Amino acid sequence: MKHRSTLLICITVGALIAGSVLAPETSQASEPVLIGIPHSERYPYATMMKNSFEMALEDINKAGGIKGRPLKLVYANDQGKREPGEKIIRELVKKEKVIMLVGAYQSSNTVYMARMANKLDRPFLICTAADDRITQRKWKNVYRLNAPAGEYTKGLEDFFLKKIKPKSMAIVYENSPFGTGGALRMMWFCRENDIDIQKIEPYHKERLQATYFQRIIASLKEEPSDVIYMVSYLSDAALLVKTIREAGINSLLVGGAGGFTHRKFIKKAGHFADNLLTATLWTHQLHYPGTQKYYDRYIDKYSIPPDYHGAEAFSALLVAADALKRAESFGPENIRAALDSTNLTTPFGPVKFSSYDKFQRQNSLPTQVLQIIDGKFECIWPQELAASNFVAPPNWRVSKKE
Repeated sequence: MKHRSTLLICITVGALIAGSVLAPETSQASEPVLIGIPHSERYPYATMMKNSFEMALEDINKAGGIKGRPLKLVYANDQGKREPGEKIIRELVKKEKVIMLVGAYQSSNTVYMARMANKLDRPFLICTAADDRITQRKWKNVYRLNAPAGEYTKGLEDFFLKKIKPKSMAIVYENSPFGTGGALRMMWFCRENDIDIQKIEPYHKERLQATYFQRIIASLKEEPSDVIYMVSYLSDAALLVKTIREAGINSLLVGGAGGFTHRKFIKKAGHFADNLLTATLWTHQLHYPGTQKYYDRYIDKYSIPPDYHGAEAFSALLVAADALKRAESFGPENIRAALDSTNLTTPFGPVKFSSYDKFQRQNSLPTQVLQIIDGKFECIWPQELAASNFVAPPNWRVSKKE
């Protein structure tokens, strides 16, 4: 009896010990996997990006989450500023215990958020911020899905050379990292291709008002260029285009993506937006698996068409989930290893991180050209994706080179 009692006690104690060891694993299996989302709530694209993150989250969790655990997004408002941005990265990592970060819109503070994430050894997949420097600093934790600012105009440059062959250009841009990077790339393009740069006009967004733009535009009227190339965010873009057209300048107006691709731009600029061209990083007319499905689903759900900002956010979360599913563990080193080996086609396009020129862990994709025709964005370049032909604005023609 004593032996039986001892055996029973041992079995009971063993079971209790085993239970105490196994319980955390069982509990952990039901706990969500946390991804932090630095989110600039004050900017026009914030809603589109958050909607797209949530759509992707729904798909991921319906498909079983991450290794059987639900995925949860922890949003934090970075305010588009350096100090709040650095603060929320620290909080997401140290307080919320997120295992990686996805997002970032504003270039001006993403550089600092990326540096903080790297310092805290947390993988950060950036999906929208375009400052070239972000993936040029040898930060091992920083990856980028979208093109850097210097590559936004690849499709547009091809269109210029093969289709309209402008002889002169004026460049107007917001003096932010995004605006400056885009403007510098276009300056180099003009110089490499013998296009006369007649004016270069940076502007301060802090001084944004009609009279300020009128003074800038006055200089463009002195010697109108074939093309006026602009790099701006949404509120600036609409006011800038209105001011140019009200001044009676007949140059072909061209945007460097950014604020020129949102449906609200057409609404804000009204008929002044007619025939404007813009570079874009994505169009729903691309032939990638899931592209049209994402576009139609977004319209059905939110009653407005998404642009590349939404497609980037949706696809970035799919990439993050794919990497986490393949990672040997949720430690930073293993997540980085999984991101390094990513080779995935998303609704935004193929995603593969590589190093080239001065960039590290950077995805690279071709870009397209849209034109506003009859109040809608139409893809006009490259030729194989064109839904419409280029429409020259009234009274516009390319000048003759002397």
